[in-house]
Amino acid sequence: MRGSLWHLGQSITRRVAQADKKAAARRFFASEADLKKTVLYNFHIAHGGKMVPFAGWSMPIQYKDSIMDSTVNCRQNGSLFDVSHMCGLSLKGKDCVPFLEKLVIADVAGLAPGTGTLTVFTNEKGGAIDDSVITKVKDDHIYLVVNAGCRDKDLAHIEEHMKAFKSKGGDVSWHIHDERSLLALQGPLAAPVLQHLTKEDLSKLYFGEFRIMYINGALCFLTRTGYTGEDGFEISVPSENAVDLAKAILEKSEGKVRLTGLGARDSLRLEAGLCLYGNDMEQHITPVEAGLTWAIGKRRRAEGGFLGAEVILKQLEEGPSIRRVGFTSNGPPPRSHSEIQDEKGNNIGEITSGGFSPCLKKNIAMGYVKSGLHKAGTKAKILVRGKAYDGVVTKMPFVHTKYYKPS
Repeated sequence: MRGSLWHLGQSITRRVAQADKKAAARRFFASEADLKKTVLYNFHIAHGGKMVPFAGWSMPIQYKDSIMDSTVNCRQNGSLFDVSHMCGLSLKGKDCVPFLEKLVIADVAGLAPGTGTLTVFTNEKGGAIDDSVITKVKDDHIYLVVNAGCRDKDLAHIEEHMKAFKSKGGDVSWHIHDERSLLALQGPLAAPVLQHLTKEDLSKLYFGEFRIMYINGALCFLTRTGYTGEDGFEISVPSENAVDLAKAILEKSEGKVRLTGLGARDSLRLEAGLCLYGNDMEQHITPVEAGLTWAIGKRRRAEGGFLGAEVILKQLEEGPSIRRVGFTSNGPPPRSHSEIQDEKGNNIGEITSGGFSPCLKKNIAMGYVKSGLHKAGTKAKILVRGKAYDGVVTKMPFVHTKYYKPS
């Protein structure tokens, strides 16, 4: 889905308020009927969730509070997101690691059991098919989560390569976790609230680590990660236990952790300098251009062996022609596809995500510029509705990240 969800939320709120309500209802339910619903759909409605179509699902863009307020609350207290539209899957078998290493840039073999990393699925040209968080549960079990909007192409891509791999005697199989739901609990209260619901000591679980444990009586996959720059967890829970878990989390937080929609999720991840696939990463953008060089394992840089390795390793050696950078700017907030110019008015790139930061109270954006013009402090002009406004290349993340790591 292109464009900032924050802006989508604002425009939907305005449109529905201004439109003839009967006509709005007809349009809404016509599209609603075709959309998939998570098991928390009725729970969202009951809590005032404003539902919108997203990647084929009906998802809450916001609740009764504003996107601005819920963004700030996540950083001050906490947020609970329903991210069950995303696709979790397990790869199993003694060859699941070498199989996956043909498709991603990560050093999967080098991961200790119970740890994970962000990685990128690449194509033959080195472009990003999708980004994913992958976890080595054990040497013969990998758990990964892929984006909802990329589910069909990702699964087709994995299946095609799996068939070829197995035909040569490789031992790998998969299971798509459609029987599970996914909740993301983020913010400073995430750990203390979740600790009430499990006997396991969460202080021993660090950023990027994974455990299988009982939470609120249900056997869950717990990963200490998230998409906000805050400390937090993604919890894969059996779908029949998802609503009870959501209720328990909200109850234990005494109202401080709030249900939060896709609008605030978008502003939070932008403040944290994180890519949104379909905006900031595409099939023609390599991980090097996207600023994800750190995700390419050292051994993988030496050995290659993944799709598009020749292109990517050459870029590592010679430098890419374009780079993803952050911006702050004056005037109206930049939008996806806003043109970036140098101070003489020459085109040097394009904004991919942008908006007003609820926490910093200023415009932030990210986009791609020509190499050499990517250094922090470089001045630029950003075109919004045909008018040029001052911008400056800024280091990301815009907001200090608070991942829980060993001190």
